[in-house]
Amino acid sequence: MYFILIYILIIGLILGSFYNVVGLRVPQKKSIVTPRSACPSCQHKLTAFELIPVFSFVIQGGKCRQCKARISPLYPIVELMTGLLFAAAPLIIGWTSELFVAWTLISLFMIIFVSDVTYMIIPDKVLVFFMGIFLLERIFIPLEPWWDSLLGAAAGFLLLLLIAIISKGGMGGGDIKLFAVLGFVLGFKLVLLSFFIATLYGSLFGVIGLITGKLKRKNPIPFGPFIAAGTLTAYFYGDLIIQFYLVLY
Repeated sequence: MYFILIYILIIGLILGSFYNVVGLRVPQKKSIVTPRSACPSCQHKLTAFELIPVFSFVIQGGKCRQCKARISPLYPIVELMTGLLFAAAPLIIGWTSELFVAWTLISLFMIIFVSDVTYMIIPDKVLVFFMGIFLLERIFIPLEPWWDSLLGAAAGFLLLLLIAIISKGGMGGGDIKLFAVLGFVLGFKLVLLSFFIATLYGSLFGVIGLITGKLKRKNPIPFGPFIAAGTLTAYFYGDLIIQFYLVLY
């Protein structure tokens, strides 16, 4: 079991490195295949040793070996998060077919995390690509009842669209389309819960940021990372949260 989990962790680390590339290049309409990864400062082409997930960043002290410019910590953070989440998923939901949906969901969020933090964009190409994968997965691994996916997609889309209209642009188009995709994956109850938790996380972050002076009022912040955190919380623990709530009230 430990061997399998370590293997999954390593696969996640490698995929996390690739998701960094996708999240950074797709919004700029660049190829995710060519050219090879290079230092943003000196354009030094990275060698295989410099591309080892997390390890290379630590060994190099977070700097480029060529020009000594600082490397963004975003790279190892995404690699490590992907690896840990990939390894944690089977421990939380078990070794079932739903595990493939979980890994796909994690993959989507890692790419969105990179693109939204860097450019405040959730690329349509990424959403369309993953929607195709989720559609196939939910055909073979459907929710119960099967129409819960359709109801969840409609609820996720309409809820965010309504908020965007009321707030006059307070919610981005990428967030609206993302919640339509998430609703299809999670179903009606969990997509509503995921939005509530994502809003809670975002509000706490905003309050702490204002108190510490790290954030300024009316300055936009990317909502994608909070959607990712809120949705994964709802996806993995949603039924427990709902049961706990019902017991209290």
